[in-house]
Amino acid sequence: MLSFALRQLTRPLCQRAPVRLSVRGQQSHAASHTVDEDRPWTGQESLAQDDPEMWELLQKEKDRQCRGLELIASENFCSRAALEAQGSCLNNKYSEGYPGRRYYGGAEVVDQIELLCQKRALEAFDLDPALWGVNVQPYSGSPANFAAYTAVLNPHDRIMGLDLPDGGQLVISAAFYLFLASNPYLSGLIDYDQMELTAKLFRPKLIIAGTSAYARLIDYTRIKKLCTEIKAYMLADMAHISGLVAAKAIPSPFEHADLVTTTTHKSLRGSRAGLIFYRKGVRSVDKKGKEIVYDLEDKVNFSVFPSLQGGPHNHAIAGVAVALRQAQSPMFKEYITQVLKNAKAMAAALLSKGYTLVSGGTDNHLVLVDLRPKGIDGARAERVLELVSITANKNTCPGDKSALTPGGLRLGAPALTSRQFKEADFVQVVEFMDEGFKIALDVKKKTGKLQDFKDFLLQDPETVASIADLRNRVEAFARPFPMPGFHDH
Repeated sequence: MLSFALRQLTRPLCQRAPVRLSVRGQQSHAASHTVDEDRPWTGQESLAQDDPEMWELLQKEKDRQCRGLELIASENFCSRAALEAQGSCLNNKYSEGYPGRRYYGGAEVVDQIELLCQKRALEAFDLDPALWGVNVQPYSGSPANFAAYTAVLNPHDRIMGLDLPDGGQLVISAAFYLFLASNPYLSGLIDYDQMELTAKLFRPKLIIAGTSAYARLIDYTRIKKLCTEIKAYMLADMAHISGLVAAKAIPSPFEHADLVTTTTHKSLRGSRAGLIFYRKGVRSVDKKGKEIVYDLEDKVNFSVFPSLQGGPHNHAIAGVAVALRQAQSPMFKEYITQVLKNAKAMAAALLSKGYTLVSGGTDNHLVLVDLRPKGIDGARAERVLELVSITANKNTCPGDKSALTPGGLRLGAPALTSRQFKEADFVQVVEFMDEGFKIALDVKKKTGKLQDFKDFLLQDPETVASIADLRNRVEAFARPFPMPGFHDH
């Protein structure tokens, strides 16, 4: 029994069944924990030793990720190297302020780490340090955006971006600023003509060029031309596409934007954090020929600290620095190339089965499927896929009225590509999804409200059997693919 247990623990979790603690085992852990309480605390106990309950939950989540198909476009699998940096002694250090200007002592090493992260961020996107700066302290994407807004806006100033049902980002500052929505055509493409009319009518101070569920490229040149005309700042939110930009697989917003924000854990495949890039140097020349210089550096830095955040998360900054180094490698460029191939293969497979894609296809890492023509919605499809170990997320489509039962499903290629999926594998994934959609449609015909639908999935014997059969095939297909990160958690 001992040798079997040791072999089990040394095998990658992707290749073994989840460990379940028996009642007897739980009693044993409780007893040993009581004994351990009499020992002095050293902080050297492993998580499995110190907190078996949490350790078991982590193992369950790792197993869920390994046996399932991750299609949420905003998720990815972080490397072991970045996770090691994030789970390091840097968690212990407080360092309010900026390198060389801290409010705490003992910051000489974290200063070096933050400066290294800044250097790598500029290098990853081929930026001249004389023309661009970057703040690497934002905790995530939403704080990064809010800090960028705060840097250039006053309360009740107008900002403009793509509306959420039409593929835009969640706007977190609606309570402070007046948000103007820009809507695309029913084709699912951005209506730049209408955007220009709206902008010239309401004259926003900031225009956001960023999306969360838009499968096409953004015309940064046209947006910048408009911003120049109405004297607005242009902020490019590239959270979803930053990995593609770093790999030079799509046009870069840096050629046109005044500010660029991003998360670091999506297509960039790093640990969770946010970045704010800001322009430096000359912004414009006035009528008298005098140069107007950008003043964004001090404004952005002050917005992040001390205005909106306290001490930076040094462990997260280190993890981001590791990922930014990886993003400059030939291997990362190959990865992004495969992401685009896989997204197109997934789109083609869906179209071949008669599904409708918003905008008709994809130019990036995701596809947005409009399920309304098939008679189902994203909420029902998402739930069935979840039960068969396929993770996706319901998403609004142009014209949707509800975010709770939207018409679409957003599907992304980055996570499975990190597990070395190729085009043929994504075709098989679409086959599995198609079976799931058919189950959803069949159950919808037999039920009424969404809760009735969900209850039926778990109670009807025939449906339960169909779901179990599909889930077993999905998991048998998914588990052999390698998983980045640690083997056991």
